[in-house]
Amino acid sequence: MTITKLVFAALALCACTQAPAAGRLAEVNVYDRSDGRSLPVYWHQGRAYVVGKPGNEYRIAVRNRQGADLLAVMSVDGVNVITGETAHPMQSGYMLGPRGRLEVKGWRKSLARTAAFYFTELGDSYAARTGRPDNVGVIGVALFRRKAEPPQPFSGISPAPAERSAADAGKAAEAQAAAPLGTGHGRVETSYARHVAFERATATPEETVVIRYDSYRNLVALGVIREAPRSDPRPFPGFVPDA
Repeated sequence: MTITKLVFAALALCACTQAPAAGRLAEVNVYDRSDGRSLPVYWHQGRAYVVGKPGNEYRIAVRNRQGADLLAVMSVDGVNVITGETAHPMQSGYMLGPRGRLEVKGWRKSLARTAAFYFTELGDSYAARTGRPDNVGVIGVALFRRKAEPPQPFSGISPAPAERSAADAGKAAEAQAAAPLGTGHGRVETSYARHVAFERATATPEETVVIRYDSYRNLVALGVIREAPRSDPRPFPGFVPDA
């Protein structure tokens, strides 16, 4: 059985589990760090969606529902969040202990730093800036159980491309509402992890949790969100109120 090239055991934990996209093995939710709230999940034609606000930072929270270790290989916009490679389920991931929780705040730069996720216009997204815009707007978590045999050695880290400043990230708020959203490569912050070895029990994910995201306006246009109908205006509603 193929062994993951690199696995990180995240040290930061997350208590945010509201409005999850529930799977059999794990729950996944998206937390808007700028607004301080878990993003509600909208289900449409069997798919899960959340509303992203341009310029806002976010994190991905995963909760292991099992009494055994899980490997979570995570992608944003079709890019592996640890290595920066075009995502594939057999790449590096995060290990969750039994019933464990973790939060992923950004693209991993080292064992001590990440570059924050933030919602932004397509052209400013990390995927588009590295020539891979085709899968912008989707978060994926591929889940594997651990094989019962002893683990084997792993290889070294493959770092992600260049950092962006916080000032650059602020420009995302000026994006047009109708443009599709992507995820930017934002400010660098402390986020500790460590190497562990993990041998997968299967050659393919046992489960994959997928969450799509876009602006409120675009999700309304797609029929994912239905706005309340506007009341019929009346020509003679009553007396003149005080201003």
